[in-house]
Amino acid sequence: MNIVVLDAATLAGVSLDPLRKHGTVTEYQTTSPSQLLSRLHGADVVVTNKVVLNADTLSKLPDLKLICVAATGTNNIDLEAARSHNIAVTNVAGYSTPSVVLHTFTLLGNLMSNIHRYAQDCANDAWQQSDIFCRLDYPIHDLSGKRFVIVGYGNLGQAVAKVAAAFGAEVIIAERPGQEVIRDSRVAFEEALRNADIVSIHCPLTDTTRDLFDASTLALLPTHAILLNTARGGIVNEQALADALAQKQLGGAGVDVLSVEPATATNPLVQYKGGNLLLTPHTAWASQESITRLIDGIAANITSFLQGSERNRLV
Repeated sequence: MNIVVLDAATLAGVSLDPLRKHGTVTEYQTTSPSQLLSRLHGADVVVTNKVVLNADTLSKLPDLKLICVAATGTNNIDLEAARSHNIAVTNVAGYSTPSVVLHTFTLLGNLMSNIHRYAQDCANDAWQQSDIFCRLDYPIHDLSGKRFVIVGYGNLGQAVAKVAAAFGAEVIIAERPGQEVIRDSRVAFEEALRNADIVSIHCPLTDTTRDLFDASTLALLPTHAILLNTARGGIVNEQALADALAQKQLGGAGVDVLSVEPATATNPLVQYKGGNLLLTPHTAWASQESITRLIDGIAANITSFLQGSERNRLV
């Protein structure tokens, strides 16, 4: 088979050898819309992480049989158009869970212990100038005993909950906003936020979760609370979060995702320079082991397609 990888740069140099057992693999580090058709001419299989494959493009690729999304989300693929052209579409779910969990607690640990500030002080020779054996310029807090609210209790939320509990935190699962009936083991959304020490977001971005955390929602949180978002940028209103951090309405925030990526210079969280924000460039998912699992999953999807299986097949 002729397999074309459109944005191999998103795979961080991890070997694509598992794909090569199915045929010839052509790698492109990045691909612009103007390059799509020439690069996919004659392709049987395309692997894409974020490159958009719309109806117009798919209509001009008569040889294409399978689209392998190198991610869980498929919003960059016109699924209806793929169906109409009899092009199968697969994704890979669950591959990044250990990586996202680690990143979530890396952000949290830095914010609760102010490690990023202390490390910078050490780099600036501040320790040598201390009057005592250590430096205690910034507060340090335990996670044990804190109320840890999880918004979105799928596989990721459940995995984060286990680690939070292992640290001794009290895990609170927030009910979906606006629900009159509260499920067993859940707490009403607004009540959960009012009692939170930490809020960790793990829900998908949908019409109902877009700007879920805006100025009014953030105002529900205690002023010492920490907000973590390793889900999708549009769930948190970035201007509202920057304002809340600047005005000390929140204790801190750890953010790995923005509404527009790559980040723009005008994004409020990019412009914000306070020490109570940690901003990382959408790397929560990207451990080497995670990407290896992703590539293995893509290879398995190609195998299933060739065998006529419906495994991970969306179209």
